[in-house]
Amino acid sequence: MEYAFAIQPGAFTRFDDEAELLDQCKEWGLVSEKASKAKAFFYKGNNLNVPCNIVGLVDPMTAVIELDTGQLHCIHPSYLKEMQAANYSQRGAAFTEDGVVDEIESEAEAAVVEEKASKPAKAPKVAEPAGGGDGEAAPAKSKVKKEKAPKLELPEEKVKMKATVMEFTTVPNNFSDTDDEVIIYEAVSILEPAIEVGSAWSSHSATLKKLELAVGDIVTFECKIVAKKLSKHPVAYKINNPGKMQKVTE
Repeated sequence: MEYAFAIQPGAFTRFDDEAELLDQCKEWGLVSEKASKAKAFFYKGNNLNVPCNIVGLVDPMTAVIELDTGQLHCIHPSYLKEMQAANYSQRGAAFTEDGVVDEIESEAEAAVVEEKASKPAKAPKVAEPAGGGDGEAAPAKSKVKKEKAPKLELPEEKVKMKATVMEFTTVPNNFSDTDDEVIIYEAVSILEPAIEVGSAWSSHSATLKKLELAVGDIVTFECKIVAKKLSKHPVAYKINNPGKMQKVTE
């Protein structure tokens, strides 16, 4: 029997191993920083109390879990964290699943509105005289078509990359009282196959903080890279769960 409430993910990043899962659980606050392995999780929404597995993520605010039926379901990490409490009550929970979905959808709609609002209004066209002030015909204007930069074909598997730390910043998190810490990189490139990416971003996780990175540091690492724009920044690609990160000198 399948659950009718399940929110099937579209494209999402599946964790390759337990180490990758553990790092993300630490980032979400689902396990302690000292944890050496992921614990068992339970889904307690919709009058259920069943074991579930965290198998991936859609984005930093949306986890993907596998229910006891084998169905995949999208859930906010904070909501899943509340479910693990022994005294969890659906009625008293700070997050409701419908509320989370509504807020995510509202956020997407707001992003579209914001994008439209950011575009300057087109000035009304004014008829130009056929000739100049001295009676000569006005020169014809050449139309130059602006070509869009080709979209990168990103590998689906993990790759080794190189980048330079450009900036440490924060972005709003609608589901938390604190903003999310992120790192923006420049001169980003995939080493094999050789692909120039330009700029990208990643979460500034507890694991990365231990490296004490600074602006200007050149680093190499292994990760999956996906097309995901950073909120309020012109950075189009996201580095998911960078591992084996090392500082290099040139």
